[in-house]
Amino acid sequence: MAHDYERVLTPSSGLRLHLNENTAGCSPRVLDALRTLTRENAAFYPDYEETIAACARHLKVEPDRLQLTNGLDEGILACSVAAMRGTSGAAEALVVVPAFDMYAACADAAGARVVELRHGDDWQFPLEGALRAVGPQTRLVFVTTPNNPTGRTIPRDAILTLARAAASALVFVDEAYIDFGGESILDLGESAVPPNIIVGRTFAKAYGLAAVRAGVLIGNPQTLTQVRRTVPPFSVNIFATVALKAALDDNGYYTWYLDQVRASKDLLYAAFDRLNVRYWKSDANFVFADFGDDARRVVEGLSARQIHVRDKSRDPSCPGCLRITSGVVEHTEACIKALEEVLCGAA
Repeated sequence: MAHDYERVLTPSSGLRLHLNENTAGCSPRVLDALRTLTRENAAFYPDYEETIAACARHLKVEPDRLQLTNGLDEGILACSVAAMRGTSGAAEALVVVPAFDMYAACADAAGARVVELRHGDDWQFPLEGALRAVGPQTRLVFVTTPNNPTGRTIPRDAILTLARAAASALVFVDEAYIDFGGESILDLGESAVPPNIIVGRTFAKAYGLAAVRAGVLIGNPQTLTQVRRTVPPFSVNIFATVALKAALDDNGYYTWYLDQVRASKDLLYAAFDRLNVRYWKSDANFVFADFGDDARRVVEGLSARQIHVRDKSRDPSCPGCLRITSGVVEHTEACIKALEEVLCGAA
């Protein structure tokens, strides 16, 4: 079975509440910093030392535990290739579904056999099932906390238990949404984290740099050495390095956006309660909800009103479910108004 990344519509107008983007945009300081670039800066290969140092300070890790990537997608691919190097065709990658489909797509492209395991009731992480699924051919394990698309946090103890059980595998812990809530593995400190864990972070979500493509991998230096062999030497462009430093420097803007996300989630929870729609409280910048047989009608009705949400209803692991980005409060209010029109038949 081939695994491909689902190409999602990227409309040029309307509210894009389907890709978990920062709907406010990046910090104004990012644009100010980009305007300082010269023709020579664009012509020369970039130096990453200052950007790596800034990221290391921000993440409270040593610089040798960090690898910049061209968006976190490159990090997922690099880890997949590194994990599968020198393995036979029987090597396996474990993915708990529903999940970001880049995991299966990258593992498949690297030659792994993808083993899918479903979440438990109420989207609980299936630790016992995952432990049973780990075998001698397991070379790569993907976990996301908070999870995409459910927004649920995986307990750190569960991740550590799984990593120790899968000692011969690379365990990729995707913390793309950790800015918005949950428990980071990094907060445990280097000595408490097994060396086979690599943490992935992105600056696309909370910092609004999705189009700039800036991500980072954090892990044991020896483990990262194998991954670095699969990352091109200048894959992160000069614009990303400058933008990233400026974004990390504007904590006020970052905090404001996190507040907007929290307020937007509360608005969505209240709206779903009024509309009798089942949902799950989220530690990420989106809310996952089960619209059942109304899912397609909701997607089409919102789209007709220029509001785009992520349709997961055809995924066999989460039928009837939609994912809605919670960002700027004004945008969330517009989405709720349109949602009420669709479900309640208002004009």
